[in-house]
Amino acid sequence: MPDGLSYRDAGVDIDAGDALVDAIKPFARRTMRPEVLAGIGGFGALCEIPAKYRHPVLVSGTDGVGTKLKLAFALQRHDTVGVDLVAMSANDVLVQGAEPLFFLDYFACGKLDKGVAADVVKGIARGCELAGCALIGGETAEMPGMYPAGEYDLAGFCVGVVEKDKIIGGRDIRPGDVLLGLASSGAHSNGYSLVRKVLERAQADLQSDFHGRPLAAAILEPTRIYVGPVLKLLEAVPVKGMAHITGGGITGNVPRMLPQATRAVVMAQSWPRPPLFAWLKEHGGIAEDEMYRVFNCGIGLVVCVSAADARRAAELLRAEGETVFEIGRIEARLGEEPDCVVV
Repeated sequence: MPDGLSYRDAGVDIDAGDALVDAIKPFARRTMRPEVLAGIGGFGALCEIPAKYRHPVLVSGTDGVGTKLKLAFALQRHDTVGVDLVAMSANDVLVQGAEPLFFLDYFACGKLDKGVAADVVKGIARGCELAGCALIGGETAEMPGMYPAGEYDLAGFCVGVVEKDKIIGGRDIRPGDVLLGLASSGAHSNGYSLVRKVLERAQADLQSDFHGRPLAAAILEPTRIYVGPVLKLLEAVPVKGMAHITGGGITGNVPRMLPQATRAVVMAQSWPRPPLFAWLKEHGGIAEDEMYRVFNCGIGLVVCVSAADARRAAELLRAEGETVFEIGRIEARLGEEPDCVVV
């Protein structure tokens, strides 16, 4: 009679999973907030709502990293995609006016490589530190046969909190209001199916020099997390609306904050296009309108304020380390006009 099978024989290493949990606990501890009652290791993580809120509303967001992971696999660089993962959800929560409170991740692979997984989670923890939220739990799933060797998938879940009367929903946006654009750190985590196609067409050497660093570093630069500076802005200036420039680019995301009968007019010459986007456009032969509906083109977050508050808001954000441009205006929308144009 053959020997009995074990889970390891089926391709799942329980000991490796346990070792990973032990390895990441110190990084998760650095993200803790006083509201966290129980974090990694339990069946569920426990977190109180901060006592400063009178009428708290929870705001949640979930996202992944997309096909940017394919480049991380090819380059064997796994320490930055975790920052991307946090940024995608934390910035989404932020634009509702919410303070990110806690984060959970889902890491799935065919065969668990403890070193790779630990690098990913270290990046997640770093992202949580930048966003001021606690990494309080997650799931590591080893599923033989589900993923190609050396590959994995990531998903993230962020919960934030905001006072009910301070939710930012764009309802007060009016013609004449100003759009401020906060600079991106690169392509963030969007449009990478097209990025990869351009790299393939150009037969690009990812280790070649690109403005003083390898092209690979520019391509994998993690998504900027805007939480700290924007939360300080919200304490000082009446912000009417915000848009996180993700999938759909500038023309697809700015309208998400606009009330009916308004439109955004974005001035293309109001900020310098970063070299990465110029390179992608040139080597991919990408049309200008396609650039603006796929990529952030150098603007990662858009903030709408009244004209009277624009200068003060920009100065405050710059003092907090952001690069800020006045990129456009709100106008009345007539008939079937597009709700966002780049001119």
